[in-house]
Amino acid sequence: MRDNQYTTEGRIRFSEVDHTRRITLPGIVNYFQDCSSFHSEKIGVGIDYLNKRQCAWVLSSWQIVLGELPVFGQEITVQTWPYSFKGFLGERNFCIQDEKGEKLAWANTLWTYVDLKTGHPTRVPKEEQEAYVLHEKLDMDYAPRKIALPEKMEKKESFLIVKHHIDTNHHVNNGQYVQMAMEFLPDDFRISQMRAEYKKAALLGDMVVPYINIEEKKCTVLLCDETQKPYAVVEFQ
Repeated sequence: MRDNQYTTEGRIRFSEVDHTRRITLPGIVNYFQDCSSFHSEKIGVGIDYLNKRQCAWVLSSWQIVLGELPVFGQEITVQTWPYSFKGFLGERNFCIQDEKGEKLAWANTLWTYVDLKTGHPTRVPKEEQEAYVLHEKLDMDYAPRKIALPEKMEKKESFLIVKHHIDTNHHVNNGQYVQMAMEFLPDDFRISQMRAEYKKAALLGDMVVPYINIEEKKCTVLLCDETQKPYAVVEFQ
């Protein structure tokens, strides 16, 4: 019988921590992304499989909740599992645990299956759905996928998309948007939850125009193109 959860082990590296010696949010995002990629590769529906079919899974939204963040050198377990397929959508949970099985960070994600020939969503093939084994939904407080924008947002200086932002799908990696948005957080802002809603892909050479709104316990960052069409919205609490 196939396991319906994929698990990988890790140890927090020096390159993944900040001045507090705890892992950064981008580090958490990378562990989650890598875990889901390894899962797909293991069951035979990874990058080569998708490239042959000229399809891709594109992340539509993140909700990541942070607990007691692991520190430099700490051993962790990362788990992921899909819990739903509906038409061209797939939903997947993630969890990072310590050596005792305590949850340190957990997440919900919504993915869209895209035909790269047309650029449009397409139904997930039956054989690909069957390659995964669905697991029950993680017990967590699920936030809405859509992020409400504040009425007033302050425009910040534009910046260019460069090579290190780009992933295997030839557009900006979803984790890079989170890192971009974090540049606008106050130094003393402690993140307990991050939500991201992805609107369209930014490409090499594109300009990004950021807009921000900072409240006492929430920071919202809107990343747009030069015509004010959004690439992504990122909300920190």
